[in-house]
Amino acid sequence: MNKIQIGTRWVGNDLPVFVIAEAGVNHNGDIKLAEKLIRESKKCGADCVKFQSFKADRVVSLDAPKAQYQLQTTDPRETQYEMLRKLELKENDYSKLISVCRDENVLFLSTPYNSEDVDFLYALDVPAYKIASGQLIELPFLEYVAKKGKPVIISTGMGTLDEVKTAVETIRNTGNNQIVILQCTTHYPSCIEDANLRAMSTMREACRALVGYSDHTSGDLSAIAAVALGACIIEKHFTLDKDLEGPDQSCSANPEEFMRLVKNIRFVEQSLGSSQKYPTKLESVNARMMRRSIFAKQAIPAGAILSLENISFKRPAIGILGTQSGCVFGKRAKHNISENTLITMDLIE
Repeated sequence: MNKIQIGTRWVGNDLPVFVIAEAGVNHNGDIKLAEKLIRESKKCGADCVKFQSFKADRVVSLDAPKAQYQLQTTDPRETQYEMLRKLELKENDYSKLISVCRDENVLFLSTPYNSEDVDFLYALDVPAYKIASGQLIELPFLEYVAKKGKPVIISTGMGTLDEVKTAVETIRNTGNNQIVILQCTTHYPSCIEDANLRAMSTMREACRALVGYSDHTSGDLSAIAAVALGACIIEKHFTLDKDLEGPDQSCSANPEEFMRLVKNIRFVEQSLGSSQKYPTKLESVNARMMRRSIFAKQAIPAGAILSLENISFKRPAIGILGTQSGCVFGKRAKHNISENTLITMDLIE
């Protein structure tokens, strides 16, 4: 499949990159902050803003420890459950956020973590499901999501190629072939040397699916490189302020950084052009002055055989070109030819 439809947008090969601003939990449970994240992401050029739909007691056990990066960015004395409880949105918040997205002409997506979340988002007519890396190996969950018949965007952090192939096969076995696989490194922020972008090509070939990149690095170089390597989706965490409280704020792109990322993505798209090799309009104009014609390197007497010893190539391209040299080499001069004379067919026997 070369493209899929997500809401009003077609996403796929040779189409504009679908840029997702991952608002995630950077709203800190505040609906007003969530609404502002939507408006600012649109200003920055995002095609989509994505949140996370969960209830903490359905995601982690009560005494689950935090991940290492969470210990560094939030209160190390609280459990992961206590942290997530503060980051939940209320169910009636989602319809408000979808309304804001509609007003801003930006697509709304959210990541579900359990079947209840999947059903909730389905009832809201959310156009696709984005699956977090942690759920890559939860095959019953993937099957449940896929059976909803909507596009599935799946991150692959912490995964092996075999795990990715099994996940894709699980989704396809439901009859759902609307899949985008995202290369991802599950660490916040992740090191640029761990981006492993070539894995996108491996997964595209092995799974015969569209690919993209969910970027957790601090800069934008990996995301830009991913576009050049064929990513049709780029996802990047988005925050209004890196100094806000929360586990993902410090490793997210602020509005200035996100806007620069989107601009650079669009520049890369322009530079990629097409798979065809042809001169541009400006190159065609320049060719006359930059390519060369055949000239007499020295004075050539009538009857002399023309060769590289007595002829050379010089600008401009106003006479016999290199591709036509077979009409000249080995032939005799019909007349005496002065040094630096442009060789034309009437000078050759």
